[in-house]
Amino acid sequence: MAAKRFYRVFACAALSMFALSSCDRGAELPESAGYGPNPTLPDPHASPSWAPHVNVASAIGWQPGEKPTAAPGLTVQAFATGLDHPRWLYQLPNGDVLVAETDAPPKPENIGTGGLRGFVEGLVMRSAGSHKGSANRIALLRDADQDGVAELRTAFLDKLNSPFGIALVGDQLFIANADALVRVPYKEGATRIETPPQKVADLPAGRNHHWTKSLLASRDGSKLYVGVGSNSNVGENGLEEEKDRAAILEIDPLTGATRVFASGLRNPVGMDWNPTTGALWVSVNERDEIGDNLVPDYMTSVQEGGFYGWPFSYWGQHVDERVAPQDPELVKKAIKPDYGLGSHTASLGFTFVGEAKLGAFQNGAIIGQHGSWNRTPRAGYRVIFVRFENGAPLGAPQEVLTGFLNAKEEARGRPVGVMVDHNGGLLVADDVGGMVWRVSGAQQAKQ
Repeated sequence: MAAKRFYRVFACAALSMFALSSCDRGAELPESAGYGPNPTLPDPHASPSWAPHVNVASAIGWQPGEKPTAAPGLTVQAFATGLDHPRWLYQLPNGDVLVAETDAPPKPENIGTGGLRGFVEGLVMRSAGSHKGSANRIALLRDADQDGVAELRTAFLDKLNSPFGIALVGDQLFIANADALVRVPYKEGATRIETPPQKVADLPAGRNHHWTKSLLASRDGSKLYVGVGSNSNVGENGLEEEKDRAAILEIDPLTGATRVFASGLRNPVGMDWNPTTGALWVSVNERDEIGDNLVPDYMTSVQEGGFYGWPFSYWGQHVDERVAPQDPELVKKAIKPDYGLGSHTASLGFTFVGEAKLGAFQNGAIIGQHGSWNRTPRAGYRVIFVRFENGAPLGAPQEVLTGFLNAKEEARGRPVGVMVDHNGGLLVADDVGGMVWRVSGAQQAKQ
């Protein structure tokens, strides 16, 4: 008991020390300054390398009767409850919804903890509701009567390795584990798969500073695209650890042949096809520790062979002086993103929405913002919508779902994956809350 009390006291003291370690975080700017095609980019204010700024919202979960707040004209209800850290969503052709119940994998024994900084970062993640062990499972949710509540839940596929992205191509279901792309045979209507997964291709693993591996199939199913985050904040672990990382990989599902489709994307997560242009779009989490208002997360179209700056520069050719040696020739090629999504918002979930049954929130993109751990004041912790016109984002973001922080700014939930279901509703995976929420037009609500 005494040892546990000492650990708690030390942890609180360490978090407080790190929170106070960077008082000058940059000029005061509203969170909104980090949004749009031309976000405000103040001068960088780097924190000490040993002391990340910390301002995490402690994860407490939802109390009975509580739920997020939907925008006017919408309603929200629990589609499924009691899930184990649900992060990503995928709907099968028959309407069944797959949910990745997953968390960070343990670090290999030969990888160090990162010293005091790594220790405190681990405390931060646990306080925020993560890094507590992974269920390594994909659950199946079925809403047979289509009332907006799943009445069946099964352990569809388990014994995985921190699974995240899911994609069905023909009768083969592909899952992106933290270390490999695997597949299993799928039969429509199945509620459980017993066949052991077969490896298609290795994925970058090891330290796994960013462990999630998102997954999207091309429209014809001939290629799979995997989002792989960097192994560091800005290359501090050495660029040799960044091979095939901070990139979107293109994989042949038949042979496993892999190539880098686009690079310089620090942590590319949500991916979808733009319904107007056909281009691949992605939401990207940018770098930390140069101020509350740097660098904006973003969503952008992705060019084949394109380079987007990381780690050498951000938002095009803005050089990050912390990175040495630099690569000026590569920086010249860095592509400016299309639309900023706010600094440190952890914009993870991303999906295009057409003419869904979501009131005014149609013909645009919906983004799940997991929320900041190192910004003052906190940012994100919501689901937003950005309208598109002629295939490009237009105007300021609009809030779809809020209330994930309570009055004390504790995290009752944290949105991650977002998906428009076959009935025109929006499903939101809430990892801290252990829920999947369903948002719909008020007239669609369960009576």
